[in-house]
Amino acid sequence: MAARVFWPLLFVACGIAGCSGKDESPGEDRGGSGATGTGGQASGGAAAGGVATGGTMGSSSTGGQASGGATTGGVATGGGTTGGVVTGGRASGGRATGGRTTGGTAGSPTGGAEAGGNPAGGRETGGVATGARAAGGAETGGDATGAEGGAGENGWELVWSDEFDGASIDATKWEHEVNCWGGGNNEDQCYVTDTKNSFVADGMLHIVAIDDHPSGPIAGPEDNPTVVTLGHSSARLRTMNRGDFRYGRIEARMQLPFGQGLWPAFWMLPTDSVYGGWAASGEIDIMEAVNLGPGDRLVHGTLHYGGAWPDNTSSGSSTSPIGNAWEAFHVYAIEWEAGEIRWFVDDRHYQTQTEWHTTDATFPAPFDQRFHLLLNVAVGGSWPGPPDASTTFPQEMIVDYVRVYQCVADPDTGHGCGTTDPEVEPL
Repeated sequence: MAARVFWPLLFVACGIAGCSGKDESPGEDRGGSGATGTGGQASGGAAAGGVATGGTMGSSSTGGQASGGATTGGVATGGGTTGGVVTGGRASGGRATGGRTTGGTAGSPTGGAEAGGNPAGGRETGGVATGARAAGGAETGGDATGAEGGAGENGWELVWSDEFDGASIDATKWEHEVNCWGGGNNEDQCYVTDTKNSFVADGMLHIVAIDDHPSGPIAGPEDNPTVVTLGHSSARLRTMNRGDFRYGRIEARMQLPFGQGLWPAFWMLPTDSVYGGWAASGEIDIMEAVNLGPGDRLVHGTLHYGGAWPDNTSSGSSTSPIGNAWEAFHVYAIEWEAGEIRWFVDDRHYQTQTEWHTTDATFPAPFDQRFHLLLNVAVGGSWPGPPDASTTFPQEMIVDYVRVYQCVADPDTGHGCGTTDPEVEPL
């Protein structure tokens, strides 16, 4: 997302497993990929009324016990839990026979969500999990077949996950950000903690944008207490100090909102901005999409780096999932190792980046520090533009799971586990 500013944070070196730290970042903008992304989605800084207070993630994996596809793979420290449960790649026999939904999302322009019951990505075929990654061994049909405590597919080991199987959002893993700042991009949403905007139901996380004209504090970089009214409410969740990672495979299985002015994102920000304000300390956009619909099926993957704003730059690419992103679930992922980051949709490799820079530090900085995860749905802003008469509300991003894997072969660099399409040349 574009034009964001980070203030330096306390740095504690760590690997992919979590460390502690306190967010004092005032916010940031996220630009889209390549020449298209000129907008920005904001971090909003420390959440007003929602600052992390403990629950530091310490997810060093200790192998775990594979039993019928269930893997624990980690030790909970500071209130965070690691690993999670992976059963046949999400559900033995699939979440629902014949697919999760057959009626489609309300107002969907083409009307059918997974009508054949075949979630995109190959993780489930006909509702049966095939080839999901899990600590404890590769899984086929939900049964762990690897050595006890060993690594899963391609040597990846699950070290952190949220399967959203509880009754509510897990506060040991996620923190709400609260502001009506607009991200520095003229976005038209207030991020709130209301359960109408973010909740767990039927094993899924729902982040919902609503056209309801909420009021709230601007907050943002300067923690401005002035109360304003914007056009929409939404939610933005982050794992800062609950799940912070350096290198590995990070993925989420999601169905996206659609329509003019909608801007869903799955991305990462530095937990300790050791190289300076945004974007000198970097930003990794695993997936962003704007204005999804029959006229725009693209999803974007982008890096932000360089100097602190306005001396920042970005690079990225985009692709179209097989099956519309607003009608079917897809798995969006990166494989991040020292000196290289690769992007995937449904395990299809579509982008590699091996060149970036920051001020006052050598490559592979800034992407050699710990980052945390974010999930949000923005409305409007400089990249998508505002909603119009064709946009319907409410719109929601539905998240089946979020998973983070460590490369057992070399956790310190992430090398040795990745997959690459030789026809995808680095940008």
